[in-house]
Amino acid sequence: MNNIAVVILNWNGKALLEEFLPYIIKYSENAAIYVADNASTDTSIEYVKTAFTQIKIIQNKGNFGYAKGYNEALKEVDEEIYALVNSDIEVTPNWLLPIAELFDKDKETAIVQPKILDYYKRDTFEYAGAAGGFIDKYGFAYCRGRVFETIEQDNGQYNDISDIFWASGACFFIRKNVFWELGGFDEDFFAHQEEIDLCWRAFNQNYKAKVCGTSHVFHVGGATLKNTNPKKTFLNFRNSLWMMLKNLPTGKLFPVLFVRLFQDGLASMRFLYQGKFVFLWAVLKSHFYFYLYLFRFLNKRKSKQYKNYYKTNSIVYNYFVLGKKNFNNSL
Repeated sequence: MNNIAVVILNWNGKALLEEFLPYIIKYSENAAIYVADNASTDTSIEYVKTAFTQIKIIQNKGNFGYAKGYNEALKEVDEEIYALVNSDIEVTPNWLLPIAELFDKDKETAIVQPKILDYYKRDTFEYAGAAGGFIDKYGFAYCRGRVFETIEQDNGQYNDISDIFWASGACFFIRKNVFWELGGFDEDFFAHQEEIDLCWRAFNQNYKAKVCGTSHVFHVGGATLKNTNPKKTFLNFRNSLWMMLKNLPTGKLFPVLFVRLFQDGLASMRFLYQGKFVFLWAVLKSHFYFYLYLFRFLNKRKSKQYKNYYKTNSIVYNYFVLGKKNFNNSL
């Protein structure tokens, strides 16, 4: 495992580093460990320098968010496998070993995530990634173990190695050469869904993404930006549209985007009905930025666009109309 670099992106996260870094040090034998700091204004870096002298520190010049923050930091990492780990992840004994073995045995696998469980409800999957991600025809993300707000209990049903469409940015493994071949994360995204965009671009180049269910970690979730924050709603809606604009197959680009924009409109009406006006504004603002940068993202499209990117036509229809709440009966 000496070719794996565990890289934790930090911004004013001293309390999280105090709690979770000891687990990473204890259970990541032979891996290099880095803290990549996005110009924190607290004492987190001074704390790491004092308490964990074996950890390598990379200091970015500004708060670049997830996408640019990692792009800048990873320029200074030499190991062949990047393990991008949120500062609110608790790793477990031998979490790296099965993932390292998977990379060694399957050279076509470029991206891997472990099974991600809820830090507070430890027998339950965690929202951001669960047991591996997919998207439907209209770009809505869901997971093995989590469809919209329905989160499954972990009963060992996903303790396997399986192909997925996207891996969670909370605990994201990628080969170094593939990361840079694809150009890294799209820095326009700042944060949220940049990992899905990267996985989609990898898929379009015939690389594989997998979940390794024999490895698991626990995730606090929302430590940087809560689900109740309208900024998160704005980023998710905007970045999803940008991602689709970049990666949809040519013949489906405008028909699929038209339906997706209509569905976003229905979501806006729901926020209006609920009196959640700041979230309504977040959706409207996301559409404004989508149109503002339309040609910028059209220019990011590559010549090859593959077709079979989804497992189900509409997870929205299956979930809200047909009542298929769990992954195994949602397809």
